[in-house]
Amino acid sequence: MRQGHFIVLEGVDGAGTTTHSRRLCDALGKKIAVHETREPTAGPVGALLRQALTGRLVTPGALGVRPPAWNTLALMFAADRLDHLEAEILPLLHARISVVCDRYYHSSIAYQSLTSGSDSAATVQWIREINRHAIAPDLTIVLDIPAPVAAERRRRRPGVEIFDDDPLQAQLCEFYRELERHFPDQNIVHVDSNRAVEAVSADILAHAEHRLRSAKPA
Repeated sequence: MRQGHFIVLEGVDGAGTTTHSRRLCDALGKKIAVHETREPTAGPVGALLRQALTGRLVTPGALGVRPPAWNTLALMFAADRLDHLEAEILPLLHARISVVCDRYYHSSIAYQSLTSGSDSAATVQWIREINRHAIAPDLTIVLDIPAPVAAERRRRRPGVEIFDDDPLQAQLCEFYRELERHFPDQNIVHVDSNRAVEAVSADILAHAEHRLRSAKPA
């Protein structure tokens, strides 16, 4: 049985998942043993994924080079995730160290289903199937934000990624607001991230501490 808790932060690009994962770990670290991590990882598959996300990784085809297709990316994310679990997350949880992860398989369901050209139940089910060996988080905190606010935040950061398209991100905002529809059996809470950083962090910490007090790890 796992002894540490597994907490995931999710949201669109610009929602603040990286900032708030770090702040949550800093706050929890004053009371418990906690480790911060993220996906894609810094592992071998994760390094390739980060190149793909920035447009640096392309594959040859009959009509020239192209970025990896959505289903290829979905498989790469699943492979990176399983390696992440085996190499980092599970050993820490078993050692009574809680883990805060910036993104997890919810992102695969959201991003790959919407970029597949069809967000049909069959597409979502296939993505779920290739992630079936990934453990469920004890708590998933979704950072909700209006699409225009997230777009402005993305424009202020350096570099461009392949998923930075504003219409796609607007669809993702709606997807995340209804994330429970795809994970009805999971413990998911929402936090309005269109506020001062300190207020958002306080709400995230309150949700995390409530989970730590009220439930044993899965």
